[in-house]
Order: sequence, then C-alpha cells, then structure tokens
Amino acid sequence: MSFEIIDKKLNGLILLQPRIFEDNRGSFFEAFRKDLLTEVGVDENFVQDNQSTSQKNVIRGLHFQWNRPLGKLISVVRGEALFVELDIRKNSPTFGQHSTFLLDDKNHNLLWVPFGFANGFCSKEDNTVVNYKCTAYWNPKCEAGILWDDKELNIDWQLNNEDKLIISEKDKLNYTFEEWQGREEAILLSK
Repeated sequence: MSFEIIDKKLNGLILLQPRIFEDNRGSFFEAFRKDLLTEVGVDENFVQDNQSTSQKNVIRGLHFQWNRPLGKLISVVRGEALFVELDIRKNSPTFGQHSTFLLDDKNHNLLWVPFGFANGFCSKEDNTVVNYKCTAYWNPKCEAGILWDDKELNIDWQLNNEDKLIISEKDKLNYTFEEWQGREEAILLSK
C-alpha cells in the first residue's frame, strides 16, 4: 500500500500519507498512482495539474468553481502551507464547517478535496510550491471566492500579529459566506 489514510473530515476530505523510501541517497515515493488512490476512496479522473508558488504569508482563497465543479488532490512540493477547506454544499451535514491541514515538503502528505469545498491556503515559508491535480478544467467564468477573514467563519489561519499578509485584490473582494449563500452558484453547487 502506497497511501495510508491518516485523517478524514467534513464528509469527504481525506488526508493521505504516501509510503516514503529513504536511504543514503535521499528519498523516493509515489506522488500519484490512480489504482492505489481508488483503493482509499479517491476514484477520480484528473484532467489538469496546476502549480502555484507563494511567498511567506500569502493567503489564497477561499476559491471554488461551480460550473464543472472540481475536486483537487493537493500536495506541497516545496515549503509549508496551512490549507483551509470550507464545506459549501448546502445539502451536506457539514455545510458551513471548515477544517485545516498543514502540508509540507517533509511529510509529503496529499489532501483530497472533493467538489463542493471552497479551498484556500496560507504559505508559511517563502517560495512554497503547491501542486493541484484537478478533476475538471479551470473555468474562469464560473469561479468565485469567500472572504478568507469572514467573521462568521472565524477561521484560525495560525498567524502572528506581526505577520504581514499578502492577499490579491481579487481575493479582498470575495463574498462573505452569508452573501454567497444567496447567489445562484450556491444553488447550483447543491444539486
């Protein structure tokens, strides 16, 4: 078995740990293997890989896509990042709840995020590289976001008072969770 389930949360999130082989040369692990992922409950057709590089204290998100909703298999190739996953499926028993996961280039864990979650992260080191295997193609006309610091959600991003955050202008204009619930895309995601 190359992947061990180390955590399951919020009606669909799965944290996986690959089997890592180490010796005096370094290490080796299978970062993706469809048949073994299927065995642990991730039976998806991935069609696109995305990769981002972020400086320390960059917050991205909370992002989602509603037309061709997509699932993501996330890993950190370099650095460390705190991921926040918010359940935005109105028909889910964990609707409106969020979980956090710390991924880094030491544990090489993978996070499966099925469609219906708003995804975001805060990079904890400079030059943090995140890889996303996606189950649908990016559709910029059908993407949106929820404010990372929405008071109703009360997300603990594990920040220090002296942390100078870097947030895109686009993400500063995301909806509050309450605003988003009345929008058409919220209804589409619930079907």
